[in-house]
Amino acid sequence: QSLVSSSKWLQRYGLKRNKLSLSQILSQIGFQHRKDYVTTLGKPVASRYADGLFHQYKRAQDGSVYNLTARKELILHFVDCLIGAIELYKQRMEWLTSESRQIFGVIQEQCIVIVLDFGTAAPTEFDLCRDALSMVLVEQVIQISRFNLIRAAQDLMKWQQKCTPVSEHTVKSAVTWLWKLDHMTAVSHTSSAEALLEAMGDEAVSS
Repeated sequence: QSLVSSSKWLQRYGLKRNKLSLSQILSQIGFQHRKDYVTTLGKPVASRYADGLFHQYKRAQDGSVYNLTARKELILHFVDCLIGAIELYKQRMEWLTSESRQIFGVIQEQCIVIVLDFGTAAPTEFDLCRDALSMVLVEQVIQISRFNLIRAAQDLMKWQQKCTPVSEHTVKSAVTWLWKLDHMTAVSHTSSAEALLEAMGDEAVSS
């Protein structure tokens, strides 16, 4: 699902600025064990002066070896930074998988149409759908600019003719309209496609 851009989110919480990727950490706590081409041997040879002098770390990704020179205090500093970063990720994931976001993801677009296709849902399923839609309207749609609702049916139903500016009043009106919909209405094989085409017919709509 669409999330807030990972890079923007990382920057927002300072994770990039704090240089917490593996490569960035390694460059701050040691130096790479280098190889150079030895003409007489006709092959690359790694320097041996560091053997036994430093703890070494071998990266699984590319096999590169780093000599670790940092003191314990700096290592512990990075441990604290990483624990903090992990906690931020946990909080982010909990937020992303809670309430309406668990069902709909995160709505990022500013002008949207929600197409409702209930098909032949049983009454209890119909109400569950309306509960979920009410939740996304109150929690997420309230934070964007414009929206509309269209119900797929043989006689297509629209909450408004065009996307409408978001306000507490319009969101409440949309929720009321949603809960006044009849459970069963005549449908056709093309009603879903027709509803989507109708939604895309509004040039202001971005999603």
